[in-house]
Amino acid sequence: MSALLDGDLSSASRMAGVSLTEYFVTDRARWLWRFRLGQMAADPGRTRWMARQAVVGDRALVVGHAGFHGPPDGVGMVEIGYSVAPEFRRQGYARSTLIELLRRAAAEPAVTTVRATISPDNVASLATISGFGFVEVGEQWDEEDGLELVFEVPARRIPPA
Repeated sequence: MSALLDGDLSSASRMAGVSLTEYFVTDRARWLWRFRLGQMAADPGRTRWMARQAVVGDRALVVGHAGFHGPPDGVGMVEIGYSVAPEFRRQGYARSTLIELLRRAAAEPAVTTVRATISPDNVASLATISGFGFVEVGEQWDEEDGLELVFEVPARRIPPA
């Protein structure tokens, strides 16, 4: 993440063991790396919950990034986050990424609930979570993203293949 924050795509790719694209050094991505690095510096135990590359197939095609906003809170809730590079959108990668996040959450004994927060205007992301049992439980204001709808699903729900 530090190399990505510095705009050093070559070093970041070498450290990650896959070829990362320019999508990982956009302004939006750099904001995320800065934010996550700050969280991990404050609490190194968060590291295993943070963003990872979304890699597809044996060609190690990196289509985006995904992870959790942090470890489970006091009641066992984790919030997911995922982003697919524009050139890979509308090909099912967000759905596959969501399935993997739900599987990982279900495998963690401390996780009881998975949360997704989505802008009401983000039709693609709203469509991605449909069919996975997410229920709208409210809304919130995010300083970075504005109004978000809040959805939750029990962590032990087995996602469709």
